[in-house]
Amino acid sequence: MADCRPTTGDATRDMVRDKYGSSVVALTSNSTDKASCCGAKSGVLTGVDPITKDLYSAEEAASVPSDAILASFGCGNPTALANLTAGQVVLDLGSGGGIDVILSAKRVGPTGKAYGLDMTDEMLSLARRNAATARATNVEFLKGHIEAVPLPDASVDVIISNCVINLSPDKDLTLAEAFRVLRPGGRLAVSDIVLSRTLPPATQRSLELWAGCIAGALVGEDYAAKLANAGFTDIEFEVTRVYSSDDAREIVSGVDEPSDADAQLTAIDGAAMSCFIRAKKPQV
Repeated sequence: MADCRPTTGDATRDMVRDKYGSSVVALTSNSTDKASCCGAKSGVLTGVDPITKDLYSAEEAASVPSDAILASFGCGNPTALANLTAGQVVLDLGSGGGIDVILSAKRVGPTGKAYGLDMTDEMLSLARRNAATARATNVEFLKGHIEAVPLPDASVDVIISNCVINLSPDKDLTLAEAFRVLRPGGRLAVSDIVLSRTLPPATQRSLELWAGCIAGALVGEDYAAKLANAGFTDIEFEVTRVYSSDDAREIVSGVDEPSDADAQLTAIDGAAMSCFIRAKKPQV
């Protein structure tokens, strides 16, 4: 199995880019399974797991190309909870196959705009195809890192993200960049994996091998502190799902498990959560 342990920032980004690039090619060439954001054999993300399933309504799924659903590696549905309105400018950090950008574009309408930022060429190519299929003309996909957003200061009304910030090797810089590009009064409305407690070192090492999206997750108090340090106020966490040891076993199904897998799965029980996270940039 590929070693997914976070090392340096560049190494982590390279691992994530290669893993998701390979996965989107595999999924769209054999589109029988929905994507999974977490551990998979040979570094390819496949299958349906408790984190990624049942995130979008039937109406939402019917309004976007099927490949956008297949390449959704998220842990929530930020567009459903972000309260987008006509004319707003939205930025999706780590936009993947484009599903949240396309749904956001529909909500902000022709007077608004939805940007998607991703570092993976395969994802960007797929997202642009999906946007064309959906006839979404008020979208633009940008190549880059969420730690260095290629947009001007104070140019965005709402930032969304779907199970991506936890993958960043520098979350402080990511949140600082989000704050920079938001207009005064702008909002952060993201879905992410958050921990309710610090995991034992042995469990953390196993998670790093099994599931990058959980291994990079922060304890809620630490996440809130980083948001506050970046300048955000009105910080709120809404738990949308708590994952059990049975969920964790389903996530890593088919992955080469360590000899103490049962003990590690027990330690994970109830510790990982999908959360919807809201915060605001103060008015000047």
